[in-house]
Amino acid sequence: MKKNIHPEMKETTATCACGATFKVKSIKENIQVEVCSNCHPFYSGKQGQHKKTGAVDKFNRKYNLNQK
Repeated sequence: MKKNIHPEMKETTATCACGATFKVKSIKENIQVEVCSNCHPFYSGKQGQHKKTGAVDKFNRKYNLNQK
């Protein structure tokens, strides 16, 4: 690598729209993000429930092929 051409990395504060802050390394002074691991539905467990039936079950119900 060439010397003196790379930007200097420094510890930066990242701020989320929900108000959470955390420290990261970056070349920027401050970073604003819209979603973080505290407010993202996947990580916070607030995501919507998906259907538990599969395509095969749906097909069997549609054509009344349920064999029990």
